[in-house]
Amino acid sequence: MKISVQSVNFNISQDLVNYIEKKVNNLEKFHDHIIGAEVFLKVQSTSEKENKIVDVKMNLPGIDIVAKKQSKTFEEAASLAIDSVKRQLVKRKEKLRA
Repeated sequence: MKISVQSVNFNISQDLVNYIEKKVNNLEKFHDHIIGAEVFLKVQSTSEKENKIVDVKMNLPGIDIVAKKQSKTFEEAASLAIDSVKRQLVKRKEKLRA
């Protein structure tokens, strides 16, 4: 599976890239035909605080699964988004079996 991690308007640390790649690679357990994944990291500045946004897009044959989550840290937002993608992958695989 090909994983692309991109940051928008800031530099990303290698530790964060490794963390995200490890979490995304674990999704292969839940669906056999994952082609690739794209992860976008964004910082949204508001008047009160900065919010970290993580978009995860999984490429499957014939469909893309997308999740977008927001949190105080990239690690937490990535974890939430990847959990959401995992639920969608399991649901899709169960539909294919039926």
